[in-house]
Order: sequence, then structure tokens, then C-alpha cells
Amino acid sequence: MAGDLVGSYLTVTLAYRLVMNVWELLELPGLDEGLSRVEAELRQAVAAPEPVLSEVASHLVTAGGKRLRPALLLAATSAAGAALGAQPVLGAVSVELVHLGSLYHDDVIDEASSRRGVPSANARWGNLVAILTGDFLLAKASEIAAGLGTEVVRVLATTIGRLCQGELVQLRHSYSTGRTEVAYFDAISSKTASLLAASTRIGGLVAGAPPAAVEALTRFGHAFGMAFQIWDDVNDLVRTEAELGKPAGHDILEGTYTLPVIRALADPDTGPEIDALLGRPLEPADLDKVRDMVLATGAVRSSINEGRRWAEEAAEALALLPAPGPSANGEARRAATARETLSGLAQRLFDDLDVRAS
Repeated sequence: MAGDLVGSYLTVTLAYRLVMNVWELLELPGLDEGLSRVEAELRQAVAAPEPVLSEVASHLVTAGGKRLRPALLLAATSAAGAALGAQPVLGAVSVELVHLGSLYHDDVIDEASSRRGVPSANARWGNLVAILTGDFLLAKASEIAAGLGTEVVRVLATTIGRLCQGELVQLRHSYSTGRTEVAYFDAISSKTASLLAASTRIGGLVAGAPPAAVEALTRFGHAFGMAFQIWDDVNDLVRTEAELGKPAGHDILEGTYTLPVIRALADPDTGPEIDALLGRPLEPADLDKVRDMVLATGAVRSSINEGRRWAEEAAEALALLPAPGPSANGEARRAATARETLSGLAQRLFDDLDVRAS
């Protein structure tokens, strides 16, 4: 039933909106209430005695966001057969604080002027304040995680390290037309999939799930994260500026050559012409030309197929979860619903791209 509900949203505009509000796509009992509690706890977590720090730390919280990582953590808890109590909510807050802290740092690195439709923290308060605020958010995430057990702290600490590693890998290949697929997958595994895997793993841990179930949820989060990032990278090429809220081909403009571009560069006919234009900042006309050439190759279709492969791996991981036991309070039924919905989540993203790429 959940799969049929999600399938009814296959239009280009609505599909993007559903990811922006992922709990609607998940359509799980109690998830909207759980995310409301996460939102309230987030606002409390970023409050600080120093007024300026409190203002800057709450800047991106109040600007909104997808809340993808908290939603996946709560969904993983449900899939493990547990109720969405205080511990899953606090776990969700901790992973979102890590994500937010990384955004403050990323915007300094990228010299970004805006984020989520508002001026970036570095543009409004300067780089030093933005960096210190990002550090504050990471510290708050660790503080909250400490109340959830040493394993949760270890997961977050490892993930923060991987986020830093992924950023360095990506920076090393900035404007490089020689970036390989191996380097690309290494970067997105660290920059995106690691935190999504941490979210689903913590969801299993706070649910008290057995080790095999925790590992299955972790594998799901990683595979879903890989699929999600490929989906996002293809979106950057195939959607319009109005849909994206930023120029189409923004990744190319920033010198980040993602999977579709890497595969287009390997095209024997078009690749050399694309290569001649890349490797440096582009003027708008050249950006449009490169984007059109990439779209004219089979790189987008090939990238969608690669994303679907990761989506299949995500579904296979969930199939390894042990069957939920009988429960008088309906948690077993909610667990089955969560597993069914999560299993098809990544594939639904690519259903929309199939429409756009056809």
C-alpha cells in the first residue's frame, strides 16, 4: 500500500518536493510527530549563553531544510520494531547537528553567499564566526550523543572524520577533468553516504536492535546515500534553475565534476570537446554548452542505471533484517510498513529521472 501511495507522485515537480519533505514520502505512522519533536529539540540545542553564537547557530535551523537524516534515523528505528521515544529523537537531533555543522564549514570552503534561501553564515558574519559556529554544532552533537551510549558517540566521531576526508578528496579533484569514478565514489561515500549510514545505524542502536539488524540498517543507509547523491548529481544537470533554486549545472560551475560529467568525458566522440572547455571556471555561455553536450551523451542514462544499482543494494540490505516479533502495541506492524517504504525509497527517486531522461 505504501508503495502504491508513493508511486502516485511521479511527476517532475512533485518528486523533488517529496524529497524536500522526505517524511511525506516515507508516509510512516508517527513520523511527522517525531520530526516535530526533533525540530523543537534542535532549536533548544542551538541556544547558547552568548547571544551572537545563539543567533548564528540557529540561523540554518530556522531556515528549514530537508531533515533527511533525522527522518531516516526515525524510520530505521521503526523498521527495527521500536517506538519513536526520547532516544531516537535525540539521536536524530545529533545527526542533524553534525550535518548543519558541516554546512557551515562547507560554505566557508566554497565561499558560498547563500544557503537555504538565506545569506550564508560566512557571508553575514564572516568566516571566523561561521567556522566557530560549525565547531559549536559538532560539539553539541557529541554532547547529545554521549547520553545515548559510547557506541553512538563512536559512530558520530568516525563519521565526522569521514566527512572531513570526503571534503579533502573532493577539493583535491577540483576542476580536474582527470577525476576518476573511483575518486568520485570515494568522495560521495565519505561526504554523503557516511552520515546517512550513521543515521540508520544509530536508529538501530537506540532501538536496541540485535547486531545483525544494526549492520543491515547501516548497509541500507550507505547504499541509499550513494543512490541519493547520484540522484542529486543528475538532478543538477537535468532540472531547470527554477526547480533547483540555483543555476543548472552548478556543480560544473564550482569545478566539481560528478558521475555524469566523468562518464561524458569518457565518450569518444564528445568527451574531447567537453574536456577542452573544462578544467577552469566557466562563463555562463560555456556552462550551458558543456551541460548540453553532457546531456547529449548516454552519461545521464548510465548514471541513472548506476544509481538504481545502489537502490537495489539498499533494498537487499533491508531484506536481511530479521522479521519483527509479535507485539501487542502495533510496533511489528509499523516495522513492516517502515521496511516496505524504505525498501522502495531510492528507486522512487530514479522513477522521476527516467521521465526526465527519456
